[in-house]
Amino acid sequence: MPDKETIRRARRDAAQGKSPSTQAGEFVREEIHHVREGKHGARSPKQAIAIGLSKARRAGVKLPAPSASKTSTGTRRRAKRDLSRSRSSSRPSARRARAAKSALRRERRSSASRPALARQARAAARRRKSR
Repeated sequence: MPDKETIRRARRDAAQGKSPSTQAGEFVREEIHHVREGKHGARSPKQAIAIGLSKARRAGVKLPAPSASKTSTGTRRRAKRDLSRSRSSSRPSARRARAAKSALRRERRSSASRPALARQARAAARRRKSR
């Protein structure tokens, strides 16, 4: 469940007419903070970003699933499911939520460090440059 402050920031971005990716950035930012403060870990910076984007989709940010050329079928399917979850009010079972949280708690915290995020940003920029 995203913090109230994060949802408020994302809604403010939407009201200002900013893109869905900017709105989703607030959720990614929150996720990075969660990892840094030790709430849970992540296996890689990419995973922390993916969790943030998933939260954004579930919170109602109109962020489309990535294109077929960019990601695997499974990732696209999960993104579509997150989008449909935002339209319904179903919650995951307590057992599933607890399992996911305890799995994340076992992961390392260094994946949200400055050097790790800088590496991820540079790699993403390199991929964009070739287009």
